[in-house]
Amino acid sequence: MAEIHTPYSSLKKTLSLLNGFVTVSGIILIGLGLNVKYGEATLTRVLGLSSAYLFHFGYLCLVIGCIAVLLGLAGWYGSTKESRSTLFFCFLLMIIILILEITAAAVVLALFRMVREVALEHTFMTLRKNYRGYNEPDDYSEQWNLVMEKLKCCGVNNYTDFSGSSFEMTTGHTYPRGCCISIGAAACDGHTVSKDVIHQKGCFHKLLKITQTQSFTLSGFSLGAAVIQLPGILATLLLFIKLG
Repeated sequence: MAEIHTPYSSLKKTLSLLNGFVTVSGIILIGLGLNVKYGEATLTRVLGLSSAYLFHFGYLCLVIGCIAVLLGLAGWYGSTKESRSTLFFCFLLMIIILILEITAAAVVLALFRMVREVALEHTFMTLRKNYRGYNEPDDYSEQWNLVMEKLKCCGVNNYTDFSGSSFEMTTGHTYPRGCCISIGAAACDGHTVSKDVIHQKGCFHKLLKITQTQSFTLSGFSLGAAVIQLPGILATLLLFIKLG
């Protein structure tokens, strides 16, 4: 049987393909959100409010990604059934998502500059006040222990950050076990500061690098998703107009 062509068959096929791209962009955003929630970015939690924007944006990516996937399917349905109401609904939501993606990308880059400028002093003072030790059950100490072990570093600037801190006054140790190259070594006694025993460099610049990488990745992929979605938005509007 010969295929029946409607006056808008070509446009409908194009829109169906573009809706597939919208769905793919949604899947990419979902992947970004999950990466922030469970990936290397979790180490930056020790920066406190200075890095919180990464996690907020990660959750936003998850929400926008799920909506984009649903909109891709809804747009395909609207073009196939020539439903003007569905197409108009998809068009409006995709415009809102586009604005959110572009705005969020700009905000993430702006906030990273703030982290670079103001987070160091705050992180340093918080560590000296709130860090308790290697085996302490509080979340803050556990987060710092994980950071020092994973990134192979010690303190914010270096191991001297613990001198005169609440940790030293409580334990009498110059540095925690998390600073040691080998945690189980006999020389890891809280006093021997040889470069063969503990990591000499601080964690802040490594954390800042992770924050920078995550910020640029989130911004880049968010803008990329917006670029992918834009043709679908225009095609949806065009078909809506032609069906009128």
